[in-house]
Amino acid sequence: MSNAAPPTPSAALPVLHGLVLAGGRSARMGRDKAALRYGVQPQLEAAFALLQPLVEECYVSLRADQQDEPLRARFPQLMDTAPGIGPAAGLLAAHAHAPQAAWLVVACDLPCLGTDTLDALRAARDPAHAAIAFRSEHDSLAEPLCAIWEPIALQRLQAQVAQGRYGLRSVLASDDVHLLRLPVAHALDNANTPEEHDALLLRRKAPGHD
Repeated sequence: MSNAAPPTPSAALPVLHGLVLAGGRSARMGRDKAALRYGVQPQLEAAFALLQPLVEECYVSLRADQQDEPLRARFPQLMDTAPGIGPAAGLLAAHAHAPQAAWLVVACDLPCLGTDTLDALRAARDPAHAAIAFRSEHDSLAEPLCAIWEPIALQRLQAQVAQGRYGLRSVLASDDVHLLRLPVAHALDNANTPEEHDALLLRRKAPGHD
């Protein structure tokens, strides 16, 4: 694992903050995905610990009704101000909190994610890029929930949401969004159902899995 310090922002690059998205309802899983354990820590704790050393400030995104939940209450929080629009609500809350900052955003339910993958995003930052994301291993489109959203991309999301459109991938379809190949295969694998969770847990426990 890299021990790299948060990068010092240049005049051309905004400061980088971190956001762990943990405001979902986990309806298909039937239990809180943030509290699932693939190792010794709840997944939210593991995601925050991974992200925090790489950014200037780090927060957990959540719904207002989750703020006193014991696991989430342990972390700096940013509450959704536009509930019911999915992860766009978390990104907009982050942008409202620090509109001049870029945000390294990760979903809380990515148990295979490692520092090398996040370092690839940070290394690709450039003033010409509105965002940095990975191409999905499944459909080659942008993966919006492990990405760096520069202020211009968040401004575009804000304008899109004002028009009643909440999808994140449409914002990342712009020509000035830089898409990378995942440096570690399956790093963004997650689970949304109990069956997928059991399969992913078994795969992570298999011999030879790092």
